[in-house]
Amino acid sequence: MNLPVTAVWPGAPAPRGATWDGEGVNFAIFSEHAERVELCLFDPTGKKEVQRIELREQTDLIWHCYLPEARPGLLYGYRVYGPYDPARGHRFNGHKLLIEPYAKDIVGQVRWSDAHFSYKIGNRKQDLSFDRRDNHAGMPKCRVIDPAFTWGNDRAPNIPWSDMVIYEMHVRGFTMKHPEVAPALRGTYAGLATAPVIDHLKRLGVTSVELMPVHAFINDRHLIDRGLNNYWGYNSIGFFAPDHRYSSTGVVSEFKTMVKTFHSHGIEVILDVVYNHTAEGNHLGPTLSFRGVDNASYYRLVGDDPRYYMDYTGCGNTLNLQQPRMLQLIMDSLRYWVLEMHVDGFRFDLASSLARELHAVDRLGAFFDILLQDPVLSQVKLIAEPWDLGEGGYQVGNFPAGWGEWNDHYRDTMRAYWRGDGGLIGDFARRLTGSSDFYQHSGRKPYASVNFVTAHDGFTLHDLVSYNGKHNEANGEDNRDGTDNNNSWNCGAEGPTDDAGVNELRLRQKRNLLATLLFSQGVPMLLAGDEMGRTQGGNNNAYCQDNEISWLNWDLSESDRDFLAFVQRVVALRREHPLFRRRNFFAGRAVKGSTTKDIHWLKPDGSEMTEREWAHEFARCLGVYLDGQAMAENDRRGQPVHDDNFLLLFNSHHESIEFRLPELPAGDDWHGVLDTHGDNGLGPERSFQGGDSYPLESRSLALLIQRKQA
Repeated sequence: MNLPVTAVWPGAPAPRGATWDGEGVNFAIFSEHAERVELCLFDPTGKKEVQRIELREQTDLIWHCYLPEARPGLLYGYRVYGPYDPARGHRFNGHKLLIEPYAKDIVGQVRWSDAHFSYKIGNRKQDLSFDRRDNHAGMPKCRVIDPAFTWGNDRAPNIPWSDMVIYEMHVRGFTMKHPEVAPALRGTYAGLATAPVIDHLKRLGVTSVELMPVHAFINDRHLIDRGLNNYWGYNSIGFFAPDHRYSSTGVVSEFKTMVKTFHSHGIEVILDVVYNHTAEGNHLGPTLSFRGVDNASYYRLVGDDPRYYMDYTGCGNTLNLQQPRMLQLIMDSLRYWVLEMHVDGFRFDLASSLARELHAVDRLGAFFDILLQDPVLSQVKLIAEPWDLGEGGYQVGNFPAGWGEWNDHYRDTMRAYWRGDGGLIGDFARRLTGSSDFYQHSGRKPYASVNFVTAHDGFTLHDLVSYNGKHNEANGEDNRDGTDNNNSWNCGAEGPTDDAGVNELRLRQKRNLLATLLFSQGVPMLLAGDEMGRTQGGNNNAYCQDNEISWLNWDLSESDRDFLAFVQRVVALRREHPLFRRRNFFAGRAVKGSTTKDIHWLKPDGSEMTEREWAHEFARCLGVYLDGQAMAENDRRGQPVHDDNFLLLFNSHHESIEFRLPELPAGDDWHGVLDTHGDNGLGPERSFQGGDSYPLESRSLALLIQRKQA
């Protein structure tokens, strides 16, 4: 198209954003308190501002125009004018080019300078001063897109919650060192869609990939100044645009192709989304988008001093979901990613902040009410990180029906149990069976609990069993960042060691933790790379490490390959046996149509646990008999679901224990399926009679199956 444009029509207030309709482009942006709005058009390089067009039409606080000559590919931004009065919550500054909140494509990165701040850096009045420098040269530009894409027969896999195995991964880090991915595709959406990646995920048994944030985000100035990067991406500035750093082609359709490829192999795509704050920080942060468009509308401000922001996120600001247009933006964003990008669900970062009505967390807040009734969003996977940093923000177990939740109680209990801590048998049993104490009271199911031992935030699995303390020196904060509450144990040596005994114990502990995770009721979540021994060198807060500290290493040792085979086997066992992925909680009593209980808790002498024994501090050994004939569940066609009977034995003690196996009907026997103490954790191929003693070695887990007489 030719610039400058010569025709400007009134346009329409909906849809918001820049919308190509096949003839021209409609522009619409919400600002309640603005006095004037200008649309700024740029040449194809984004370096030269060619034209400013004043939006003279305003409908219901939405400013709009239509450019019949505009075409996809046009680069643009906004300047918004109004009062600069931080004491009243207003921070308009027309000297600052702004990213449009609804931009579907954002090109370029912020080149940091003091010009990005609406006040004079270093002025004694701080943000009460005013800066008149133009920042457009260092700003990313919005780009008009043509949304057309050939989806063909793409269908959502629609994996039942109870069948899910989630795999949390970073788009860039997963393939940066993959030898079978073409160098030009490493670290990109296209790289994830390659055959070697898909093959690895399918052989592992993954049903759903959970991508760490892909919304366009900003690299923090303080990190750039230290030679680091915001690697994790929890610093969003655009809720509709996939970040270009993960694109090999620079076009939005690359993300769509990735989703289509995953779907064709039966794998869901879940996005980790950050709707709780933006990259603009606190009152001393830069003016990049929302702050300059209408600060008082988009952000939650302190009621009696709106110069400052309510900060429930630890990131300086909190988005204002009490403002209907802000709430609409988030809903429009979610629907866009489902309808236009075909994603299958979302994991909401610091989700409690989205539920806050005034200052309290309200589980029936407007956001959740709207999601629950939305015909599109109510049908996709919704997973909460069920806390924020504000008072009353910890809300595990309190999210509405239909939501899954990251269960950090599960993480902490399983880590502490396998470390050898005492007094945990009762809590261990509750977490193993789906955390009914959190979810059953509100009519939710075991799969409301998203179980994990490790996630992006914290130690990797290998580091969890290799370090007693964090080693975050590379982050440049003198090892002050990151949590000290890791429930980790180095197994006798801090970090890498040549001690064969320590290394063998570490491997066994990793088998224990992942096998426990995959045999637990609920939805298991694996951290990418844990299945093949990924280490971050003891860094438990690698948010700023876009390098080999965070990237997956695909050059596997023999022990790494053996461990990968073990994880594949355990995932396969979970997939093959519905007993490990029940849709309902165990009853713990005889169920209708059966004379036997669906679950028995056993002591090493073979007798059942009594009520008082659950509180014994010294208890570290437990047996669980699971009756596959007493599941009381039906399949999709209404047929009863039955399975084999299994016995799980757990011993986190440093000494071995002889465990007396339950008696069996004549002709039946117990057959060993897994023993984490055995060769690579896959043995023993042995049979036992009912009443025999099983040699349950120290710090080990065993799985036995009841074989019926022929």
